[in-house]
Amino acid sequence: MIDEMRSWGIEVPLAIADGGYGDTAAFRLGLEDRGLEYVVGISTTTTAQPEEARPRTPAYTGRGRRPVPAYPEPAQTIKSLVIAAGKHAARPVQWRKGSRPGSGRSGLKRMYSRFVALRIRPAGREVRKAAPGAELPARWLLAEWPAAEDEPVQFWLSNLPENTPLAILVRNAKLRWRIENDYREMKQALGLAHFEGRTWPGWHHHVTLVSVAHAFCTLQRLTRSPKETASA
Repeated sequence: MIDEMRSWGIEVPLAIADGGYGDTAAFRLGLEDRGLEYVVGISTTTTAQPEEARPRTPAYTGRGRRPVPAYPEPAQTIKSLVIAAGKHAARPVQWRKGSRPGSGRSGLKRMYSRFVALRIRPAGREVRKAAPGAELPARWLLAEWPAAEDEPVQFWLSNLPENTPLAILVRNAKLRWRIENDYREMKQALGLAHFEGRTWPGWHHHVTLVSVAHAFCTLQRLTRSPKETASA
């Protein structure tokens, strides 16, 4: 799908996905092969080395093949890496205004939590095979660790530049709410789920019309003033 979009001249500024895709190393490597930046959800079973870890070459015993560089310690789960950093490493970030009344300056609820950002080296067979050398590439690990929780509750992996601020990492990770909101609107208000045909051309035609309708509604919201939107 991404390749088809790019063939139309539509560039993808950032790929965002949930853990169903983010846990798949082949998906992340495919994005990197295409030169795309991403922020993807991952599960706690994903493993990695700390950024400071370096591969070492064991001494040759004189028998068999000469040893190759390898990390001396086994990879750890990303959850254990965050917990090792400690809850004190979490920083507060407000990534957007909510839609419900709250205590924010705008009168709306603040979307706010605490996050830990670490530089790590994702591990796994596919990642090792794709690495240009013995050293695994460093990536961002972002974890949400609310003040009221004893452990982090959500994790993301990103190949955004090393100097990316924490607030930018969080805002990009939390953009999935926009995807879910748009999908719900397309299903409930614009008829995405109403298709009852049996052919690919029919389905393609239906989805295209729903997408155009959604794009029109979005442009209307963006071009209308806040007062007009509130009165509508």
